Amino acid sequence: MKNSEIIQMTTAELKEKVAMEKAALNKQSMNHTITPMENPMQLRAARKTIARMMTELRKRELNEKK
Repeated sequence: MKNSEIIQMTTAELKEKVAMEKAALNKQSMNHTITPMENPMQLRAARKTIARMMTELRKRELNEKK
């Protein structure tokens, strides 16, 4: 997911998407522990996507306080 897509989402959608992505990442990492994935770089990409979304949420939170 690109930053431009993340910025266009509402705060509620963003929070929901973060929760879904975290659950999916947790499931993927558990599955990877049991049976190695073909492309383990998917885990890194998922973590980075979550980080981008969390950064945008924090940015919005700080803008609300001003």
